[in-house]
Amino acid sequence: MGSHSENSGSDHSGSDYSGSGHKGSEINGSEINGSEINGSASNGSVGVGRRDLIKRSAALGLISVPTMSFLSACASSGGGDEEKAKAGKKTAKNPLAVNETAPMEFVLFDGGFGKAYAEDAVKIYTKDFPGAKVKFSATQKIQTTLQPRFNQGAPPDLIDNSGAEQMDMGVLVGKNQLADLTPLLDAASYDDPNKKVRDTLRPGIVEMGQFDGAPVWIMYYAYTVYGVWYSQKALDSLDATYPETWDQMLAVCEKAKKKGMAGWTYAGKYPYYLPFSLYPMIGKVGGREVLDAIDNLEPNAWKHPAVKACFDAYYELYKKGYILQGTPGLDHIQSQTAWAKGKALFIPNGSWVENESADVIPKDFDLAVSAPTGIDSSDKMPFGTIWASGGEPFIVPAKAKNTAGGMEQLRIMLSEASSKNFTAKVKSLTAYNGGTEGITLTPGLKSGVAALQKAGDNVVNPRMQDWYVQLQKEKIGVSGLGEMMAGRLTPAETIKKIQGYADATAKDTTVKHYKHQ
Repeated sequence: MGSHSENSGSDHSGSDYSGSGHKGSEINGSEINGSEINGSASNGSVGVGRRDLIKRSAALGLISVPTMSFLSACASSGGGDEEKAKAGKKTAKNPLAVNETAPMEFVLFDGGFGKAYAEDAVKIYTKDFPGAKVKFSATQKIQTTLQPRFNQGAPPDLIDNSGAEQMDMGVLVGKNQLADLTPLLDAASYDDPNKKVRDTLRPGIVEMGQFDGAPVWIMYYAYTVYGVWYSQKALDSLDATYPETWDQMLAVCEKAKKKGMAGWTYAGKYPYYLPFSLYPMIGKVGGREVLDAIDNLEPNAWKHPAVKACFDAYYELYKKGYILQGTPGLDHIQSQTAWAKGKALFIPNGSWVENESADVIPKDFDLAVSAPTGIDSSDKMPFGTIWASGGEPFIVPAKAKNTAGGMEQLRIMLSEASSKNFTAKVKSLTAYNGGTEGITLTPGLKSGVAALQKAGDNVVNPRMQDWYVQLQKEKIGVSGLGEMMAGRLTPAETIKKIQGYADATAKDTTVKHYKHQ
């Protein structure tokens, strides 16, 4: 989650993905002088099915990284300050006072969103600052490539910190490795000098970039809708509508089973995908405060009746044989492929799935997403309550030589034109609040926009995948939910186990703790 992925498998996970077709550790680089891209060393656009985020991110957060080595690396970094670019002249068109001739370096995560949207935004930067030499590169090995540079005090100016090798955000923030993005947020927007950048963003984006309140350390660029994804055509073929209560869910799954189709599948090897629908379901059943208590590592938070009700509901899918056989052994690509081929009706996922699975989703699939099914009318929040939040976390390192340039590149990316370009190219929304006018929306994206409209204010944003990467990924996901959905733990045993993990994290003095404000 992170998206985190955003990193919850796809981009949000930190395991090696067999069968996901990721590129190796090469960096596809290009140096841009003025407005020309000279010799972009790209080896072709990133193929769909290569979104080894999290979440996006993360994804968004859920990544397995060698945290302690990074922690010690951050702690030992130094130097670099004497080489900082001098400030340029602040003008209406240059509100961040970017030095017009200072070099700017941008490193992008080479995942399911590809590179084209970023390369297009870089061209705008070089047009605006023709005297600046811009170095742009893309890699899947974010930590391997950049950790040594953080150690040396010479990081790039802008980083898309995503993918299986996402650097731990909590560590970066805790060790003062990131620049405060408040100057960017308070700068005039690229399109309208009378409107600040922060006033053009979707709800929750600014808050997501905070740890314990201000400052803002991260700009999540993509906007991910999490939920239950399915083929509307398949649902129609069952003469069924999307279930709003759990009894209805079980009835739909029984109909599917009789037609030879499983009710559900999921990324069994990376079961931290399950929270994409399970967490908002817990919030729907018990209220936002249950999710906040979980995020805050409060004692007995996992023992709330809403958690038990939702765990029992999911366990029922296993008990009744509604999970696609072999699911615990599937990775995210394999489970998505089986689902796209009609072997299972529902899959918990984020909105990147449309781009990532584009090569296996049939043209007449009629991809749709819905908010999680609840238990019944006693739920605290209405049907439509959904998890939506920022993914694709961009950061400007504190010791970057050209922090103003890194923020300016983000300001360009948060313009209406760049946002539309991203949405048109990768079938995902951005943090910019709008940017869909005039674009023919794909089925999944159209469904995601409709789901957001239906949710209204009933959007939840669990932070576990941002704040406690290892707890979310390894403990809650693999050791907890993964074991329960494979039938090796009962819901009661799973809750006890997860609560123990949460309590241990709360007591661990080596872990920085965060709380909802």
